[in-house]
Amino acid sequence: MGIRLAVIFMVFFVMGFGDVRGSFVGIARETYGITAAQGSLVPFAGAVAFGLFALPAGLLATRKGKRYVLQAGLLLTAFGHALPWLLLRNFQDLLVGVFLIGAGMTFLLVAGNPVMQDVAGPARFARNLTFAQFIKALGAIAGPYLIAAIVALGWTWKGIFPVFAGIALATWGVLALVPIPEATRLQPAHLRDLRELLRSRAVRWNMAGIFLFVGSEMGMNTFLASHMWLTHGLGIEGDAIRLGQGLFWLAEGVGRLLGALVLNWMDTRRFFLGCALTGLGALGGLMLGNGPVAIVSVALCGMTFANIWPCLFALTLALSPDRSSELGGLTVLANVGGAVLPFLMGLVADHGAVRWAFIVPAAAFIYLVVLARIGRTTACAAAGTTCGSG
Repeated sequence: MGIRLAVIFMVFFVMGFGDVRGSFVGIARETYGITAAQGSLVPFAGAVAFGLFALPAGLLATRKGKRYVLQAGLLLTAFGHALPWLLLRNFQDLLVGVFLIGAGMTFLLVAGNPVMQDVAGPARFARNLTFAQFIKALGAIAGPYLIAAIVALGWTWKGIFPVFAGIALATWGVLALVPIPEATRLQPAHLRDLRELLRSRAVRWNMAGIFLFVGSEMGMNTFLASHMWLTHGLGIEGDAIRLGQGLFWLAEGVGRLLGALVLNWMDTRRFFLGCALTGLGALGGLMLGNGPVAIVSVALCGMTFANIWPCLFALTLALSPDRSSELGGLTVLANVGGAVLPFLMGLVADHGAVRWAFIVPAAAFIYLVVLARIGRTTACAAAGTTCGSG
């Protein structure tokens, strides 16, 4: 199982490459002279790919298997990074590349999260998925710091693309050699099965939570460098990236590693609630604080954001464990929040100071706090227990 688990962790590392598109927003604004709202088209292009391919990828996984979908996703990811490296001439070319990268990431997310349960077992799924998200964070961390290093060496920021394309192809080669066990389905799923899942109120609530969280996380990835640049005067190709989304993803990595440890003894929903409350407070510090407070708030946001997705996904999968591929498709479809919330943040930034754009994720985190409280109360009532004060 160790080798198989290591291969899946490699896939999660590649998943982190998708988050590098947030680094392109500030660079694109400086290079192409676009507005904040136009810059939000970068995450929008990736999120549109989620919306178009999530459900087909989930249905394909029930027919061809999760490993097949993972391999297809790795090839799409490699091609998506290679294209702008070879052809990047204008902002539109960048959007096409980000769309293809988003399509590859959709396949990886749809199959990768459920296959973790097949490989490692359901007993500690939240913990294993949280550690896998830590590995994913390492891939996300690599983007901003590699861009800064490439620029420091005198190359252009485009040099990031062949590096990521090569790693994705190498991971595809390793996955092709290692057999991956996965739960089998007697019959492939259909769209009516997805509609049946959505009849569940708990599934709909959780989908809304994922929509808002992914939008918030992508909004952080999109606007942190601009915030550190425009509000606190840091250089957009250096310190603003390192202390913006670079620090955010670094803190997410630490938070996910700590979360994997904490989930050994803490209830998943209680931990989810604590992270949502702390993240809401950190967003307040990011908006209202001076430079040092903003940097601390970025780190705190990263550590608390880190565990929202794996907790929420594990709680969603627990609603119907035998429908993991379908739920995987629905949860990735909910990633279209990564298009909507950054666009709203761009509109706020264009009509005021960029710091106030973070009101949008703050509102989303209020919903997550309510979701954690309501969901926990519902779960306790179903089990006939007392929830307590947490």
